[in-house]
Amino acid sequence: MILNLLIVVVTFICMECITWFVHKYVMHGFLWVLHRDHHNKDHTHKMERNDAFFLIFGIPGFLLCLFGAKAGLEAPYLWIGLGVTLYGIAYILVHDIFIHQRIKIFRNSRNLYFSALRRAHKVHHKHLGKEDGECFGMLWVPWKFFSEAYKRNQYSRQA
Repeated sequence: MILNLLIVVVTFICMECITWFVHKYVMHGFLWVLHRDHHNKDHTHKMERNDAFFLIFGIPGFLLCLFGAKAGLEAPYLWIGLGVTLYGIAYILVHDIFIHQRIKIFRNSRNLYFSALRRAHKVHHKHLGKEDGECFGMLWVPWKFFSEAYKRNQYSRQA
């Protein structure tokens, strides 16, 4: 049971690295055609071509869980699939709901981590083209954004 939990946690952490790589080299590379509308908000519909990545990333997690469940609880596929799926849920909650406010909740969070995360993502989106981007991960935030968020939160508390 501890090994299975460890597999889930390690998979979740590895997904951040995979996400960074895929975001930088695939989404900002040869699949920019799907990701471009996420950076350019000149469309009028709620769904984006970028939302196709939900299926691209969701299908492997689903298949790992499915085949892992058929193979039994001792098979690592189920636990790897669960780690991938939990990362996908975190992605929806953090990226779509918290950062891009597709559902208008958690708008005024003053939590240091969430402030830094939101700032890093804004910096990523300031680049409208596929080149010269930065901050390609989702949950890992470079230190400079923590210090910026801390200064911003301290300033707003004094005002």
